[in-house]
Amino acid sequence: MFEFATATRIIFGNGTVQQVPQLAMDMGNKILVVTGSHIERAAPLLKAFPNPCVAIEVFQVHGEPTVDVVNHGLEVARQHACNVVIGMGGGSALDAAKAISALLTNSGDLLDYLEVIGKGQQLVNPPIPFIAVPTTAGTGTEVTKNAVISSPAHRIKVSLRHNRMLPAVAVVDPELTISMPPAVTASTGLDAFTQVLEPFVSRQANPLTDAISQAGMKAVARSLLAAWNDGQNRMARKDMAFASLCGGLALANAGLGAVHGFAGPIGGMFPAPHGAICARLLPFVMTANLHQLRQVSDRNMLERFDEIGRILTADTHASADDGIEWIKNLCDQLKVPPLSAYGINHHHFPALIEKAKNASSMKGNPVVLPELTLIRILEQAT
Repeated sequence: MFEFATATRIIFGNGTVQQVPQLAMDMGNKILVVTGSHIERAAPLLKAFPNPCVAIEVFQVHGEPTVDVVNHGLEVARQHACNVVIGMGGGSALDAAKAISALLTNSGDLLDYLEVIGKGQQLVNPPIPFIAVPTTAGTGTEVTKNAVISSPAHRIKVSLRHNRMLPAVAVVDPELTISMPPAVTASTGLDAFTQVLEPFVSRQANPLTDAISQAGMKAVARSLLAAWNDGQNRMARKDMAFASLCGGLALANAGLGAVHGFAGPIGGMFPAPHGAICARLLPFVMTANLHQLRQVSDRNMLERFDEIGRILTADTHASADDGIEWIKNLCDQLKVPPLSAYGINHHHFPALIEKAKNASSMKGNPVVLPELTLIRILEQAT
């Protein structure tokens, strides 16, 4: 038995952003558009609305959404009685928009609903309609039921999560990602990669997420490096937008693993790009998982790791170890730095490990990793 949930509607393809104004006006006439730091990327969308028909307010998110940022956006949305939210930008803008749309219809404070640092209460009322329009290819948040929020006071990233938070419409237009510079292409692409790989070996994987993860890994294997080398490569951009979508679909329904178990606490404590953190950890987490799985002779899961090797290398005789070597080579080519580049050292390990153990993503890891193994992973990644 398994369940699968996603956005009510997914629209994928070049030029699909042109459909967003009509989609929004079909849902309401007071629209909050949440964008990232580069508001100019939303200019074509804003100009496409017939001004006499709708009222539009724009809310910018600079950097990752914090508790204060979401609360501020919520105030703006309430002040203007917004009845539709559009998130257009990277994962930060989309997560903030998703949280705002959910809290607009539910009483209380954001902390009442946050995991780990809050009360973790369930949403009572459905959010107002939310349309997700990603301009990066990485997080997959356009089809997930959670919003990642940073709490500087607690030095951690946590989730606002509920099945009601799935977007009404996800509009994935690969052409919107063409302007991403190489560094952002690498970081977001590696995030997408991790999010199609970890669900494939999650303890909560199912046949549907398996198919999605496999398709996403194939897309990354043939196109991430190409998109990094040439941002104008439309086929590569389309592949990576698809891989990102696959990652969101897979993680929302099969969970993640130890890479993301660590990535949340690290991202909350240090100013490091999420995708770069994931990429640096991934080969070492895979190696640790393989070692533990071989100890207990979990043949089914070991076969999944071998399948990853075959997909990434396009070699039918490849093994899990070949897959790990492929990932290391990719990270070298994309110039992924060690965690020490962000100020992380062994003094931070105890706090990071303690927080990682409590992370929801760690529950999906294919095997329980001993504390000494977790220390070793951080040592290797640093």
